[in-house]
Amino acid sequence: MAGGKVFCIGNGTSRNGFDLEQLRPHGKIYGCNALYRDFTPDVLCAVDQGIAHEIYHSGYCKNNQAWFRSWVRVPELHYEMMLYAGLNKDDVANVKKEWDGLYENEKGDAKEFVYHGTNMQGIVNIMRRDKTTYKENINKSYAYISWISPNDKSNNIQDICENKKDLGWACGAISAYIGIKQEEPKEVYLIGHDLKSNTDKVNNLYAGTKHYVSKENSATPHINWVQQWSTLMQWYPNVQFFKVNPSEGTVAKPIDEWRKFVGKNLSYIDYPTLDKRLGL
Repeated sequence: MAGGKVFCIGNGTSRNGFDLEQLRPHGKIYGCNALYRDFTPDVLCAVDQGIAHEIYHSGYCKNNQAWFRSWVRVPELHYEMMLYAGLNKDDVANVKKEWDGLYENEKGDAKEFVYHGTNMQGIVNIMRRDKTTYKENINKSYAYISWISPNDKSNNIQDICENKKDLGWACGAISAYIGIKQEEPKEVYLIGHDLKSNTDKVNNLYAGTKHYVSKENSATPHINWVQQWSTLMQWYPNVQFFKVNPSEGTVAKPIDEWRKFVGKNLSYIDYPTLDKRLGL
């Protein structure tokens, strides 16, 4: 799709009510995190462990391309060593009875798995050290295990980065980076990448759901997101970036740090203008 369009979908509230399905005929759609719960983009990205494994456990990656951070596949023969860490059967049984923090999908015919988080030896150490109040403490620790289906479509983000070195970016900017690398587009549209909030509360459609902060949390600092997108605009001067904004509010205001790109490879447009550009 070299020379076409890539739509990068964030989960800011400005896209609430916008029909993403109508974008399909016009380019490739790259989404972030829990978007998959409501819509299937062409490519989905996640950088946090919990949501990445949630996505995988849902079966999403059997048919849909996804990119996850530190998604390193390990042969099944290492499973017991990594999870049990040499514990005896009694300790393993006791941990399984007491600990609610192990999230694992069905193995099926998988020969590899991806592992993130603590192991059972760490849980046993907490239980032995704190014999009375360990329950609360152990359930602050998590282990995520995803058994990898044969021929699935999950990928490790670092594999697409230069020299296989993960940039360490947030999900929005890394999804755009992957989109540019794969599609070589002429235009990239930022939809729902609000960066800021119209209130003093977090701006995310999925706030208050699993793997997301509470709706009452303070607005997330946006400086890193702004810098990462700025780097993309600098790296790809021949790609035209369009930040799609609502018509009013804090989210609609131009980003001060991006002023040098305006008139070169960055434009701000509102949703009616996006509709007109795409003939929607």
